[in-house]
Amino acid sequence: MQERLKKILKPKNKVLNPTYNFKLKEEIILRDYLALERTRLANERTLLSYIRSSIYLLLGAVTFLQLDSFDTIHWFGYLTLVLSGVFAIIGFVRYYRLKLRLEREYFSKSKE
Repeated sequence: MQERLKKILKPKNKVLNPTYNFKLKEEIILRDYLALERTRLANERTLLSYIRSSIYLLLGAVTFLQLDSFDTIHWFGYLTLVLSGVFAIIGFVRYYRLKLRLEREYFSKSKE
């Protein structure tokens, strides 16, 4: 059963699957494997949400900085620009922290 499961779930494209070079530390059942995949996909989805929010804040910052008739709100444009960068950094840090934690907890490097 485990060999058949590994054959079915073996990634076809190693570029699109960042965990292809990892082996499980211990045998797990299909339910646990699928839970790990859901967690990994949720982590990627969260990163994309942070990137989307950062882009929207960046667009807002550019808009506020382009308004010439409202010189008093240029500070808000600069603040939004800084927040855009902070959002992007927080998103990437959270993504990589969870990714490394999952790899450390459930996967070990293969000797291949």
